[in-house]
Amino acid sequence: MSYKPPFTITADILNLVAEISEQVGRLNANALDASPQLRKQNRIKTITGTLAIEGNTLTEEQVTAIVDGQRVMGSVRELAEVKGAIQAYDALPKLQPDSINDLLTAHGLMMSDILVNAGEFRHKAVGIHKGNVVHHVAPPAHQVSGLMEDLTHWLKQAKDHPLITSSVFHYEFEFIHPFNDGNGRMGRLWQTLILSQWHPLFLSLPLESVIKDNQQRYYQALEQADQQAESTPFIHFMLSVIAQTLVQNAPVNAPVNVPVNAPVNVSGLKTPEAIMALIQHNPAITRQQIADTTGKDIRTIGRAMAKLQQAGRLKRVGSDKSGHWEIISE
Repeated sequence: MSYKPPFTITADILNLVAEISEQVGRLNANALDASPQLRKQNRIKTITGTLAIEGNTLTEEQVTAIVDGQRVMGSVRELAEVKGAIQAYDALPKLQPDSINDLLTAHGLMMSDILVNAGEFRHKAVGIHKGNVVHHVAPPAHQVSGLMEDLTHWLKQAKDHPLITSSVFHYEFEFIHPFNDGNGRMGRLWQTLILSQWHPLFLSLPLESVIKDNQQRYYQALEQADQQAESTPFIHFMLSVIAQTLVQNAPVNAPVNVPVNAPVNVSGLKTPEAIMALIQHNPAITRQQIADTTGKDIRTIGRAMAKLQQAGRLKRVGSDKSGHWEIISE
């Protein structure tokens, strides 16, 4: 019997999949080519974010300079990490997510100037430590090759939505921890690869940057999945991050003739003001996306939006599924 990772598809997960799919489905095909500069900026955010999770201190400005071929002051390791990440992300369109060889190739690109055995599965035991506390002991090294074969075979045969399978793969990959180093950034890279095969938009979204903004929740979701011995909590977390990324980067999926605006920062705003700011930025935003972005419960958002409508500050135009919000000027 072939291997199937344990997870449960809950109502919340199905709702998030439907919501994300609807937003992606509204994309203008030309939007992907609308702004090469925006795509470059998002790739820089992606690289900065995924490396910052691992402790790299280089800023977006410094990563931009490296991408542009300029000299940057920094530690040898941090500079090598950036150059490796650039190579790995540049290679994404040529990689297949169910290929072990491609996975090893990508790791070789990512870690070529950092690890002697880059592009090879580990040959020793590893664990995840925080201080003196061991949070996760990975399977023995002699099992890694077989476990990864099982996981990639499952991915190839999986019938679930890519939003779900990419999140399951990400968690299972981190659980196996197949490499001596670089597992976190490779797990995030591979989820982006899986998603990009569903829709190329994901090559242009800085998903890793939003994970960095929610770093503690990321670790908590991994730990909770470990405790439950299934990836369900991590699936829910990643889907909420994907939804949040789409909201914060609405210019990526805006029509070509729509001006590009910076992502909205609603931190520090009261709930009604945060809602209005997000709607002004993206009138098609959903209640769930507002909840994910603000960190509020969806019922709290629903009540706040109802009060805004009653106060004559906000109205709904069209249906819940295909309509949009309109701010009423005072």
